[in-house]
Amino acid sequence: MQGRFRPTLFPSVLVAVMVPALLYLGYWQLQRADEKRVLQAEYDTRATGAVVKVEPRLQRAEQLQFYRVIAQGHYETEYQVLIDNRIHHGRAGYHVITPLKLQGGDVRLLVNRGWFPLGEDRQHPPVVDTPEGLQEVTGVATVPSENVFMLAKPEPLNRGWQLVWQHMDMERYAATAPFPIQPVVVLLDPESQASGFAREWNRLDAGIAVHQGYAFQWFMLAGATLVIYFFMSLRRARPSDQENLKS
Repeated sequence: MQGRFRPTLFPSVLVAVMVPALLYLGYWQLQRADEKRVLQAEYDTRATGAVVKVEPRLQRAEQLQFYRVIAQGHYETEYQVLIDNRIHHGRAGYHVITPLKLQGGDVRLLVNRGWFPLGEDRQHPPVVDTPEGLQEVTGVATVPSENVFMLAKPEPLNRGWQLVWQHMDMERYAATAPFPIQPVVVLLDPESQASGFAREWNRLDAGIAVHQGYAFQWFMLAGATLVIYFFMSLRRARPSDQENLKS
């Protein structure tokens, strides 16, 4: 018996929706990989150039982003933030973000001083040592990503400062802190003596292979969906159909 391609309505509609969606997800992952590749190239160019001094006045993000910067000021712990769920050599902990009051003004610069271990548990955040006195900070200025997956909205800060955050939300910080902040976070140099912790910063293009792997999976799912749809839509021709074909 010969088979005839006779798709039914519901599977056809389902495939018409699923396949473009799967292809979109695959191309989106490839786009994310390209974005990281471009950002890393820009990072490498700027970070190896001349060191930029952070001024005690508000500057634009593009004036500082990806440049190696230098700043002087005093650490302040009242509005310090611990970024949760940061892993270092298989251990859970936090990234310590400390505002630096820039010398000669009221503007603060947020400094990521590195990874600090979890401590007893998440109900009891660790006590982080912070030195007093004038500090000279050097590192690479970055703008934290706003494209972060969140299971729930963060708690409002109108009831007091929240020490532990799930990610560094610059807009939320600037809207709550009672002082102006530069629009970047400085990744403290591993060699810096400005009281840092474990500092092994990942390259921006470190996840390119992961994005490419996800893209391959989405494309394979799209292809598998089409193959399954094709074979499920094949129907064996009935004898009457074959007679009609002969006649």
